[in-house]
Amino acid sequence: MKKADVALFYDRLAATIPEPRGELDYINPYTLLVAVVLSAQATDVGVNRATGPLFKVVDTPEKMLALGEARLRDYIKTIGLFNAKAKNVIALSHLLLERHGGVVPENREALEALPGVGRKTANVVLNIAFRHPTIAVDTHIFRVGNRTGLAPGRNPLEVERKLEKATPPERKLFAHHWLILHGRYVCKARKPDCPVCVVADLCAYKAKTTLEPVKAAKVRRAG
Repeated sequence: MKKADVALFYDRLAATIPEPRGELDYINPYTLLVAVVLSAQATDVGVNRATGPLFKVVDTPEKMLALGEARLRDYIKTIGLFNAKAKNVIALSHLLLERHGGVVPENREALEALPGVGRKTANVVLNIAFRHPTIAVDTHIFRVGNRTGLAPGRNPLEVERKLEKATPPERKLFAHHWLILHGRYVCKARKPDCPVCVVADLCAYKAKTTLEPVKAAKVRRAG
């Protein structure tokens, strides 16, 4: 995608949601970290349903350790891979106290050293909690980057690096949110909603969808 088109791409996404935010509920950097760890291979809606009650009693590493792994499992048992995630949350809470005085570090290397925290999770925490201009590439952003031609790549890291290079500096803080929301609600995996897409004319995807007959009739009547 040409540089001018990339700028226009972001301009249009920004016009729809000027200041987007993540859809995971959290109270502070620690609860954000926990929520993002729990969100792996799970929906934000499902995670929020579990963490709503959890975060009413736990909002620090100390409180999480006091709760214990068994009781934590009870709170998150509706989330996929909850056994492994409970172990990781307890272990990362130990390390936060041991290495960082219970404070979530504002450092990628330190974050990635925590159990259950990979590059994507670290990027999300750095972006949302500390307002770093990082771009966390999940399945939605990977799809949008490749499908539209904005940042095609064979793996998430390659897409991330291309997005870092292509995204205008003034758009990097919110780029992650715009792209994930676009992938989640418009540029969907099975069938993208191209007729309502604000960047459809800039997109390189050849198999664009069209208005279904019923929907098209409604649009004509509305016009």
